Amino acid sequence: MTSLTLVRRIKARPSIVFEALTTPEGISSWWGPDSGPVLSAETDVRVGGQFRVRFRMLDGSDHESTGEYLEVVAPERLVMSWRWTTGGELDEAGNLSRIAIDLKPIDIGTELTLTHELLKSDASRITHEQGWAGAIDKLARRFSYGAADRHEQT
Repeated sequence: MTSLTLVRRIKARPSIVFEALTTPEGISSWWGPDSGPVLSAETDVRVGGQFRVRFRMLDGSDHESTGEYLEVVAPERLVMSWRWTTGGELDEAGNLSRIAIDLKPIDIGTELTLTHELLKSDASRITHEQGWAGAIDKLARRFSYGAADRHEQT
Protein backbone atom coordinates (compact mmCIF):
# COMPACT_ATOMS: atom_id res chain seq x y z
CA MET A 1 0.00 0.00 0.00
CA THR A 2 1.14 3.54 -0.69
CA SER A 3 0.06 7.11 0.01
CA LEU A 4 0.37 10.68 -1.19
CA THR A 5 0.35 14.07 0.53
CA LEU A 6 -0.44 17.45 -1.05
CA VAL A 7 -0.20 20.85 0.63
CA ARG A 8 -1.82 24.05 -0.65
CA ARG A 9 -2.20 27.55 0.71
CA ILE A 10 -5.68 28.94 0.15
CA LYS A 11 -6.72 32.57 0.51
CA ALA A 12 -9.77 31.90 2.68
CA ARG A 13 -10.40 31.18 6.35
CA PRO A 14 -10.51 27.51 7.42
CA SER A 15 -14.26 27.70 8.07
CA ILE A 16 -14.88 28.82 4.47
CA VAL A 17 -12.58 26.12 3.06
CA PHE A 18 -14.25 23.50 5.27
CA GLU A 19 -17.64 24.52 3.89
CA ALA A 20 -16.30 24.14 0.32
CA LEU A 21 -15.11 20.62 1.23
CA THR A 22 -18.34 19.47 2.83
CA THR A 23 -21.36 21.03 1.11
CA PRO A 24 -22.77 19.91 -2.25
CA GLU A 25 -22.57 23.51 -3.50
CA GLY A 26 -18.95 23.85 -2.42
CA ILE A 27 -17.91 20.47 -3.82
CA SER A 28 -19.55 21.31 -7.15
CA SER A 29 -17.14 24.22 -7.59
CA TRP A 30 -13.86 22.29 -7.38
CA TRP A 31 -14.16 18.47 -7.44
CA GLY A 32 -12.41 16.65 -10.27
CA PRO A 33 -8.99 17.02 -11.87
CA ASP A 34 -10.01 19.17 -14.86
CA SER A 35 -12.72 21.69 -15.68
CA GLY A 36 -15.37 19.05 -16.35
CA PRO A 37 -18.62 19.41 -14.38
CA VAL A 38 -19.70 17.84 -11.11
CA LEU A 39 -22.91 16.00 -12.01
CA SER A 40 -24.06 15.34 -8.44
CA ALA A 41 -22.76 15.75 -4.90
CA GLU A 42 -24.37 14.36 -1.75
CA THR A 43 -23.00 14.79 1.75
CA ASP A 44 -24.06 13.81 5.26
CA VAL A 45 -21.19 15.37 7.20
CA ARG A 46 -21.13 13.53 10.51
CA VAL A 47 -19.18 10.54 11.75
CA GLY A 48 -20.81 7.57 10.03
CA GLY A 49 -22.44 9.79 7.40
CA GLN A 50 -21.91 9.09 3.71
CA PHE A 51 -20.82 11.11 0.70
CA ARG A 52 -21.19 10.47 -3.03
CA VAL A 53 -19.75 12.63 -5.81
CA ARG A 54 -20.15 12.03 -9.54
CA PHE A 55 -18.21 14.12 -12.07
CA ARG A 56 -17.48 14.15 -15.79
CA MET A 57 -14.02 14.79 -17.14
CA LEU A 58 -13.35 16.80 -20.29
CA ASP A 59 -12.72 13.54 -22.19
CA GLY A 60 -16.38 12.63 -21.51
CA SER A 61 -15.70 9.88 -18.97
CA ASP A 62 -17.82 9.75 -15.82
CA HIS A 63 -16.34 9.00 -12.40
CA GLU A 64 -18.04 8.49 -9.06
CA SER A 65 -16.60 8.07 -5.59
CA THR A 66 -18.31 7.26 -2.32
CA GLY A 67 -17.26 6.93 1.26
CA GLU A 68 -18.01 7.39 4.92
CA TYR A 69 -16.97 10.26 7.17
CA LEU A 70 -14.71 8.76 9.83
CA GLU A 71 -13.74 11.97 11.65
CA VAL A 72 -15.30 15.44 11.44
CA VAL A 73 -13.72 18.29 13.42
CA ALA A 74 -15.01 21.51 11.86
CA PRO A 75 -13.19 23.53 10.62
CA GLU A 76 -9.91 21.72 11.25
CA ARG A 77 -10.02 18.12 10.07
CA LEU A 78 -11.99 15.78 7.84
CA VAL A 79 -11.24 12.05 7.49
CA MET A 80 -13.18 9.77 5.18
CA SER A 81 -13.04 6.42 3.48
CA TRP A 82 -12.86 6.44 -0.33
CA ARG A 83 -14.02 3.97 -2.95
CA TRP A 84 -14.49 4.35 -6.69
CA THR A 85 -17.91 3.16 -7.85
CA THR A 86 -17.53 4.35 -11.47
CA GLY A 87 -14.30 5.11 -13.33
CA GLY A 88 -11.18 5.82 -11.33
CA GLU A 89 -7.89 3.96 -11.34
CA LEU A 90 -8.30 0.31 -12.37
CA ASP A 91 -5.85 -0.78 -9.65
CA GLU A 92 -8.30 0.55 -7.07
CA ALA A 93 -11.38 -1.47 -8.15
CA GLY A 94 -13.00 -2.69 -4.94
CA ASN A 95 -10.32 -1.08 -2.73
CA LEU A 96 -11.28 1.06 0.26
CA SER A 97 -8.70 3.79 0.88
CA ARG A 98 -8.59 6.70 3.33
CA ILE A 99 -8.38 10.48 2.93
CA ALA A 100 -7.44 12.94 5.68
CA ILE A 101 -7.71 16.68 5.13
CA ASP A 102 -6.24 19.06 7.71
CA LEU A 103 -6.90 22.80 7.66
CA LYS A 104 -4.53 25.11 9.53
CA PRO A 105 -5.01 28.87 9.82
CA ILE A 106 -2.10 30.86 8.36
CA ASP A 107 -1.49 34.53 7.63
CA ILE A 108 -3.06 34.45 4.13
CA GLY A 109 -5.92 32.10 5.06
CA THR A 110 -5.57 28.31 5.26
CA GLU A 111 -2.93 25.69 4.75
CA LEU A 112 -4.68 22.58 3.46
CA THR A 113 -2.92 19.22 3.77
CA LEU A 114 -4.54 16.27 2.00
CA THR A 115 -3.24 12.75 2.59
CA HIS A 116 -4.66 9.82 0.61
CA GLU A 117 -3.58 6.51 2.15
CA LEU A 118 -3.97 2.80 1.44
CA LEU A 119 -3.68 3.09 -2.33
CA LYS A 120 -2.80 -0.22 -3.94
CA SER A 121 0.13 0.73 -6.21
CA ASP A 122 2.61 3.40 -7.20
CA ALA A 123 0.75 3.80 -10.51
CA SER A 124 -2.46 4.47 -8.58
CA ARG A 125 -0.66 6.93 -6.30
CA ILE A 126 0.59 8.86 -9.33
CA THR A 127 -2.83 9.13 -10.98
CA HIS A 128 -4.53 10.05 -7.69
CA GLU A 129 -1.83 12.65 -7.01
CA GLN A 130 -2.48 14.23 -10.42
CA GLY A 131 -6.23 14.14 -9.85
CA TRP A 132 -6.12 15.63 -6.37
CA ALA A 133 -3.58 18.26 -7.46
CA GLY A 134 -5.93 19.42 -10.22
CA ALA A 135 -8.93 19.48 -7.89
CA ILE A 136 -7.18 21.28 -5.02
CA ASP A 137 -5.70 23.82 -7.42
CA LYS A 138 -9.27 24.56 -8.61
CA LEU A 139 -10.31 24.99 -4.97
CA ALA A 140 -7.43 27.41 -4.35
CA ARG A 141 -8.25 29.37 -7.52
CA ARG A 142 -11.83 29.72 -6.33
CA PHE A 143 -10.56 31.98 -3.56
CA SER A 144 -7.65 33.67 -5.34
CA TYR A 145 -6.84 35.63 -8.45
CA GLY A 146 -3.26 34.29 -8.45
CA ALA A 147 -1.78 30.82 -8.60
CA ALA A 148 -1.91 28.58 -5.54
CA ASP A 149 1.21 27.92 -3.49
CA ARG A 150 2.05 24.28 -4.17
CA HIS A 151 3.99 21.83 -2.06
CA GLU A 152 3.91 18.13 -2.85
CA GLN A 153 5.25 15.26 -0.83
CA THR A 154 5.16 11.58 -1.66
